[in-house]
Parts: sequence; C-alpha cells; structure tokens
Amino acid sequence: MESELFGHKKGSFTGAVGDKEGLIHSAEGGTLFLDEVADLPLHMQVKLLRVIQEKSIRPVGETRETPVDVRVLSATHRKLDELVKSGKFREDLYYRINVIELRVPALRERLDDVPPLVDMLLDRIAGQIGVKRPQISDEAMDNALSYSYPGNVRELENILERAVTLCSNERVEPEDIQLKPGQLLTDLPELAGRDVAVGEVGADGLEGQLEHIQREAIIRALEQTRYNKTKAAELLGMTFRQLRYRVKKLGIE
Repeated sequence: MESELFGHKKGSFTGAVGDKEGLIHSAEGGTLFLDEVADLPLHMQVKLLRVIQEKSIRPVGETRETPVDVRVLSATHRKLDELVKSGKFREDLYYRINVIELRVPALRERLDDVPPLVDMLLDRIAGQIGVKRPQISDEAMDNALSYSYPGNVRELENILERAVTLCSNERVEPEDIQLKPGQLLTDLPELAGRDVAVGEVGADGLEGQLEHIQREAIIRALEQTRYNKTKAAELLGMTFRQLRYRVKKLGIE
C-alpha cells in the first residue's frame, strides 16, 4: 500500500511499525517502509494518520512542528478491510494508506521464483556469516520446490540459514533442507475432495496411500501428453521441477 506525502524521493528507510518521529524524520525526502502495519497499536495509528494528513511531525522535547517530505509504503500479511470492520484498524488511516494496493502472491503461488531467491539468499547468508557461498544440489533444490512455504520468503531464508550451517563440503544437499512436516505440495487436483476411510489405508499407511494416488495421477497425465513432461506438469498444476521431483521420488519410468 502506498501513500505519498509530498514531493521527491532521495532514498528509502525501513522500520518496524512501532518506530516514532525519529525514523520518519530520517526518511526526509525519501521513502519510509512500514512492515506489518496491521500490528500498529491504535494510538500509533492516530499518530501516523496525523503525519500523513498534516505532513509534519513534532519531535520529542520540541514545541514546534517540523514539515516532512516522505512517501510512505506499508506492508501486511493480514486483511486490513476485515480489521477495519472489527475495529482493530482505523478506517480513516486505511483509506489514507490504501492509495495504491499491490498484492504479492504467496511464495507457493510463484514457485518459479524459488531458484533465483535461493541463489540470492545463499549469497547474502554466506556474506553475513563470513563463509564461502555454498552450492546447492539439484536434489536439494527439488526439495525446496516441493514445499508450500506457509511463512513465505522469510521461511525460505530461515530454511537456507539452517542449511548453510548444516552443510559440509560447501554444498547444500537434500538432508540439509529441513522442512516442516505436513507442508509439502501434495495437493494434486486428483486428491481434492477425495475422502479415504481409515480401513482403506492398508498396510502401507496414509503416506503410502497418498503416494499411490499421486503415482496414478502422474502416470495418467504423462500418458495423456505422450510423456511430454512440460505439458504434463501444466495439466497437473505443477512446475516442471516439481514434476521431475515427484517422478524421481515415486520411481516412475
């Protein structure tokens, strides 16, 4: 969400939503980015609204107000319109900051972004901890592409930080990519709405039953597309890398 106070932009500043006048003053002539603006307490919402409306601040200990020339960018993972209805976010502030709204899709909706993000994050993590930037194996990348990322890019960064710490020989392997259980991308279209009774699971357990269903779905898709994996992946609603990972994991020839 974007709201421009006035004028030109020379630079940018990022801060937590609890930061006060000092941070706003530091962003003079530039851009102030407020992360998780939905978590701003109501009394701070009043202050932010006043800054946007009056285009001025009064620093602590001062008696006079100082004009500010700042563009405000804010981000949140929560639905502000619902918070407005529940009285947890001021309606007047909502309309002030919601001038231009951009929705960033969840990472699981844009898995093609994972490989370049992995490369960028590995560079940054290695630089921060002072080690040589490790390479990532194809199998480890396939693991990263099989996950739903409920925590989005921040969770990917956390996973990679752990992987860099655990890996050896400057190479990230599949066992270094530690993922939360129950968050893999196993929601193939053929699985949607299908109920499996407890008595039907059999000796292989639920995981074996799910793998059997996935295997059948992938084989049907490959047969329909004459084993064109790119088209089969599109038919299944997966990326090519995800399909390749499943084919290898399930031992489909």
